[in-house]
Amino acid sequence: MEGASSARASGPATLSRGRHWAVWGLTVAASLLGLLLILSTWINRQMLSDSSWNKTSTQLVQDPQIRSALSVYLVNELYANVDVAGALAQRLPPNLKPLAAPAAAALRQPAAQGVDFLLARPQVQKSFSDASAVAHEELVNVLENKTGLGIQTGNGTVTLDLGSLVKGLGIQLGLPSSALAKIPPNTGVITVMHSDQLAAAQDGFRAIKLLSIWLYLLVFGMFGLALYLAAGARRRTLRNIGWAFVFLGILTIVARNQIGSYAVTSLVPTQYRPPANHVWVIGTSTLGEIGWGVLFYGAIGVFGAVLAGPTRAATAVRSWIAPIVNHRPGMAWTAVALAYLLLVLWGGTHALRTPLGILILGGLFALGVVALRRQSLREFPDAGVGGRSFGSLTAALGRAVASRKAAPAVSSENGRSKAEELAYLGSLHDSGVLTDGEFSRAKQHVLS
Repeated sequence: MEGASSARASGPATLSRGRHWAVWGLTVAASLLGLLLILSTWINRQMLSDSSWNKTSTQLVQDPQIRSALSVYLVNELYANVDVAGALAQRLPPNLKPLAAPAAAALRQPAAQGVDFLLARPQVQKSFSDASAVAHEELVNVLENKTGLGIQTGNGTVTLDLGSLVKGLGIQLGLPSSALAKIPPNTGVITVMHSDQLAAAQDGFRAIKLLSIWLYLLVFGMFGLALYLAAGARRRTLRNIGWAFVFLGILTIVARNQIGSYAVTSLVPTQYRPPANHVWVIGTSTLGEIGWGVLFYGAIGVFGAVLAGPTRAATAVRSWIAPIVNHRPGMAWTAVALAYLLLVLWGGTHALRTPLGILILGGLFALGVVALRRQSLREFPDAGVGGRSFGSLTAALGRAVASRKAAPAVSSENGRSKAEELAYLGSLHDSGVLTDGEFSRAKQHVLS
């Protein structure tokens, strides 16, 4: 404990004024750029990735509220562009033709329920996801200014055509082909991007592809430079960087919720707000995962910096684990490796699901263990019970076991008087079998 006391007495290291402001400036600037990094990572990982888009489209069509809203939209498109009552009248006998209009109105709700039922079938959902994946690939081709089929880009306008689903619904309702042939070509067409937005979207796409690579190097390079300049105060700087990660994670989570709530309330009609909110939650699920991941790693950084700090609680924890860390490093490495293996099996963040991320995080954990062991060896070189070394403790335990095998245990049931028991305890204490604390507790037990 003498080393720990002297370390606390020396106080925290100080930086020159210039280095102090440089470290803070780099930390703040890297944190601000971290917001752009989080945004570009989300867009690149979820919006521009074919596999992630396919997963997202599957989750969208599996959501009951979204599926119900899509069914109502398709039925409304059919009724808005086809004279359903007139088409039904063509198939009814002359005496039943007056019932065509009431029948068309009565079929509207069952038609929406029928489309919802079809969209709930796994085979139809897979077809929808496959079509969505093809459409997404073509959309990315448009953003990359490549030619492609499947998505219409006439006059620079990007659209998604659901007209085939509307016509399929008309066939299921029994409408004649002559009536379906009159459906306008723009029925069920959803405009994704207007011509005046295409150039800006293509520029933004190229910027995101570039930023997603260079921002990683820039942000973590600035954090690393801050740690390098903070020689003598790196623990505090690491703690501040950890808090910056925590702040970015919380800000991302809160912003996702608040922006989604504002967008849905401001832009979507009341009857479509519940499914629109589900679309936002599913479409930004990766953004939420990134936010929680940044928060998680920031909390680990803060915990590590605090554990290495001069507080009484941190010093007590380091003193408690010092015998294992100092003298049984294999046991310490095994415990850390098992904990990290559980993290990888959990896979709660993207980094824990990729080989490169697992390797980098494993290296950071290993550096933390090495730093902790060096500090423990410096502060508690003779770590052990009662201030003795670990080797002395092992030898004392061995002598205690041998002594207990050779002589009866000290208790009130051995037939000896209190004086004899105290004398026996004294001999064990003098031989080093019992520590001062153990001798004191045993003596109190005999006297009581």
